[in-house]
Amino acid sequence: MILLILVASILIALVSIYQYRDQSNDYHKQRLERKENQVRSNVEYLINKETTYVVSTENLGLIFKDEIYKIADIHNVAFNLYDPEGDFIITSDTSIRNDNITECLSAEILNNLRATVDKRYVEEIVTDKGDFQSSYIIITDAKSKPLGILNLQYERDNSFSDMELREFLKRLGYTYILMLLIAIVFAYFISRYITRSLKSIGEKLDQTRFNKRNEKIIIDGAGEEIYNLITAYNGMIDELDESAVKLAMSEREQAWREMAKQVAHEIKNPLTPMRLTVQSFQRKFDPEDPNIHQKVDEYTKTLIQQIDTMSSIASAFSNFAKMPAQQNEMLNVVKITRLAMDIFNEDYINFSSEEEEIIAKFDRTQLIRVITNLVKNAIQAIPNDRTPHIDVRVFEQNENVVITVKDNGIGITKENTPKIFEPKFTTKTSGMGLGLGMVKNIVETYNGSITFTSEENKGTTFIVTFPKN
Repeated sequence: MILLILVASILIALVSIYQYRDQSNDYHKQRLERKENQVRSNVEYLINKETTYVVSTENLGLIFKDEIYKIADIHNVAFNLYDPEGDFIITSDTSIRNDNITECLSAEILNNLRATVDKRYVEEIVTDKGDFQSSYIIITDAKSKPLGILNLQYERDNSFSDMELREFLKRLGYTYILMLLIAIVFAYFISRYITRSLKSIGEKLDQTRFNKRNEKIIIDGAGEEIYNLITAYNGMIDELDESAVKLAMSEREQAWREMAKQVAHEIKNPLTPMRLTVQSFQRKFDPEDPNIHQKVDEYTKTLIQQIDTMSSIASAFSNFAKMPAQQNEMLNVVKITRLAMDIFNEDYINFSSEEEEIIAKFDRTQLIRVITNLVKNAIQAIPNDRTPHIDVRVFEQNENVVITVKDNGIGITKENTPKIFEPKFTTKTSGMGLGLGMVKNIVETYNGSITFTSEENKGTTFIVTFPKN
């Protein structure tokens, strides 16, 4: 719209300039013709009606000796007389004789004059003093015999026309500037109105995610094209939701299959030494053996140790599979964290808090489970050849509670970083790798998050963040 107005203003300005120039040319052409006809009529009237001299080319100088000035004053135009051969006879304005009057007309002027039907020829003259038109007309006597050539010197004065043109273009410019401003405002609001539906669609597209519930677009009064686009988007959302549900079911089934394999594998590990121990005891059992009680105790300890291993495996699997129930319990996070730290007797574990009391909504048992799992992982991450050091901090940040557990262990490699929270993933020689996955489930249940930063061979820091309310 703005471009059309700009183009229209330029075209109208160009057309106006052309029109003014054309009108100016027509005006000067018609004015010259009127001057010619008036001067010619007076000249011929003088020749045929008033002069007492014999009408001939030789007497033209005498006939117009005084009368030429009267005619020039009456019509306000300077003119010259030449004989039919182009030789100068007389002029009405001696002040410009040296500039504009030639003693003899050129052959080109004479030929062009004689070749025309109306015996008239106009020459354009451009000088430093201005633009002129030099008109040549053949004058005749009563018998239509050529007597001489009448030459009018007409100056084209375009100052008034140029002033009018400048004034018109100025007004036109003001008008189009006003129209341009109105068009800009109008285009802004109408574009906002037109693109309102597209903006809503764009916002919905930006918010579309595969792993969350997406809302459909509902816009009243949309055009046919926009309506088709919205219908296509809503159909895509339905298909996306169906695909997400199928994918989630497939992933859960696959995860539980893998989990079942892992649990079966972990349970088989202690069963093998238990079987071997029972078989060995069966073969070597001798009631008369004086060390029979000692051997029974060793046999019993071995079985109990393997049974405890199986029990810990079952507990870990049970804790992971059971989603923590969200409790609306307001508790002091600093106090509960310090309580959870009491089960660890290691001197190298340090606890610090900026405040003595930070109240937040969390389940007491689940919070203790989160802290103990993170601290236990930190202890196990420190190699035996290194002086262990673990820092546990609790503080507030932007209406959130933040718990950090920092160790100086072996760190996490770049290859293991994406898998660290996956169920059944572990870098230890024992355990099922369910601890961090369980911690992540607990924290996310309370709208929190768990992240970590790690540097190989220098240590890892786990960061748990959850809202206070």
